[in-house]
Amino acid sequence: MPKRKKDKLNKDNTKVRAGICIAITAIIFLAFVARLFSWQIVNGDNYKQVALSSTTYSEETDATRGEILDVNGVGLTVNKTCYKIIINRLYVEKRELNSLIESLLMYMDARGEKWQDVLPIVVNSKGEYSFKANSEDEVKTLKSSDYLGVADTLTATDCMSELTNRYKLESYTNHKKRRDIASVRYNMELCGFSSNTTYDFALDISPQMMAIISENFQNVSGVDIATYFERHNPDPQIAPHLLGALGLINEEEYTEKTALGKNYNFNDKIGKFGIESSFEDVLKGQAGEKIVKKNSNGKVLEEIQKTDANPGKTIYLTIDSKIQTVANKALAENVKKAKEDGEALKAENGKSGYGEDCKAGAAVMLSVKDFSVLAAASYPTYDLEKYSLYDDYYVDLVKDEKNAPLYDRVFNGSFAPGSIFKPCVAVASLEEKVVTDETIINCTKVYDYYKKDTVSCMGTHGYIDLNSALTQSCNYFFAESGRRLGINTMYLYAEKFGLGEKTGVEISESTGILAGRDSTTWTDGNTVQAAIGQSDNAFTPIQLATYVATIANDGKRYKTHLVSKITDYQRQNIITQNDPNNPTLVDTVSVSQENLQYVQNAMRNVVESTDGTAHSVFGNYKVKVAAKTGTAENSGSDHTTFICYAPFDKPEVAVAVVIENGARGKYSMNVAKAMLDAYFAKK
Repeated sequence: MPKRKKDKLNKDNTKVRAGICIAITAIIFLAFVARLFSWQIVNGDNYKQVALSSTTYSEETDATRGEILDVNGVGLTVNKTCYKIIINRLYVEKRELNSLIESLLMYMDARGEKWQDVLPIVVNSKGEYSFKANSEDEVKTLKSSDYLGVADTLTATDCMSELTNRYKLESYTNHKKRRDIASVRYNMELCGFSSNTTYDFALDISPQMMAIISENFQNVSGVDIATYFERHNPDPQIAPHLLGALGLINEEEYTEKTALGKNYNFNDKIGKFGIESSFEDVLKGQAGEKIVKKNSNGKVLEEIQKTDANPGKTIYLTIDSKIQTVANKALAENVKKAKEDGEALKAENGKSGYGEDCKAGAAVMLSVKDFSVLAAASYPTYDLEKYSLYDDYYVDLVKDEKNAPLYDRVFNGSFAPGSIFKPCVAVASLEEKVVTDETIINCTKVYDYYKKDTVSCMGTHGYIDLNSALTQSCNYFFAESGRRLGINTMYLYAEKFGLGEKTGVEISESTGILAGRDSTTWTDGNTVQAAIGQSDNAFTPIQLATYVATIANDGKRYKTHLVSKITDYQRQNIITQNDPNNPTLVDTVSVSQENLQYVQNAMRNVVESTDGTAHSVFGNYKVKVAAKTGTAENSGSDHTTFICYAPFDKPEVAVAVVIENGARGKYSMNVAKAMLDAYFAKK
């Protein structure tokens, strides 16, 4: 076929195909237009009525919060199945809310059961309104522009008038009833009560109340009984500072979380401190979603579970609950004993300073293998279950400034270490060659190289070497060693041992204070005070435990940690863990093993030698212990401190104890002994 004729034929075929495509497209378009015409013009009114006759809502379903266990799987913070009364906005008209609330309150009050009452206004028998005591913050929120939007000067009576108008409560002449309904309606606002968010009217109701509500409200729309998990602490005093508690999310927390894309409601609870706070995102879980379809009369036509809720993760701590229990008990007993003995000695001698003011302390045990925290006791302690109710018990704890039971002494308390700082100075002095194992210094009791910064020794030791100076805790020897060493070199070694450094634990902790480095002013004379653990030195008990564990571990400092592993809620699959056989190395004290072993042997001598300061308690102990005692001057009776590790030949655990105003070292040593007893009894 000629080329020209062939090209013409191809062009004709192309035109035919294009025409067919255009025709098909036109037919589809015309069909679509016809369909739209049918929807919007022919049947528009019918479809409009259908749309108006039903409404679809999205409702969240709760996610189970993860649990917190000890290293052996013993529950520390777990979930307890409870029952609550909920009001669902999807099933109740707004105009019916007040009468519905009135009915619920009647049944609750008849049995004396609690409902969620947050209004900071009370009413007396005369019908007079007043603000609750100690509710300044709550009153401020009530009056704020987010709610009533009234002047700060308004009285409780004025606020009740505003609430009465806001919630249309004029028909309720009984002042208490009016106030209680207003409280529920106000809390509904606080919690964001809406078609998407149900309201928890009463939590943890009794089985009897559950039966009453079920019977009397079975045909009432909008009221239901629901199960939920409540946080429960089987032993509520075992480690409250560490575990932490939940509380209602505040505005700042809500804004912060939602800005990060986290899904929270105004009535959600959130971890406020401790593990509950640090691992909020891990423990919370993910809420599910339910689609509810209602007709124009409010009748539910259909419920569809769109997505299931996913529970939070389970956290295994490194804490051993048995050792923790022993530490708590020993700490409480020895603090009380120190106080009792101090009061007796004060009465006998007619002066203070014997421990009569002793009231608090802290104790920590670490595994030398990986620096996991086996026990962390802070005294005074408190009941976490009662605390979480945020009632009078909580208020009393907050007000107790004298004993400060809410203060976490293990992780946030900073204390002058006293003589337990001396092993650090000894290592530095040997390594820097300002003293040797043959250096002899003559202790004449009062070290007065700096006339304005004299140091007194507990005894007159005469000519003494470094080993004996550690054994007998000679202040004179270490004041001179510190002078030769200098403060800059001294704190560089202290940093290597983890003093004045955050340990890395997963909850809030203090940095402490390292003399010289963190001091605003400094003189050469201050250096001799710092060398014996005084001056500005102030360390947390967790730092002291990390420090002695580093000595026991031949200068290798691992990351101190509280979490062993995190699993799924069912505890079947490990998501992440701190492998004890592969700990995280933070730093290494770069000194010769010869110098470090010299100090280790001297710490063993503190226990073994008859003139050692720890011999009285540990001299005949069943396991070889290396230790150092300390006494730190402060206002009131002296603090007593103690560090140790065991077994000496192959260290497994390290312990640090601080007893505030304990005066005599035997009490802190007794606490450490009880903890070692508990550990080795398990083995």
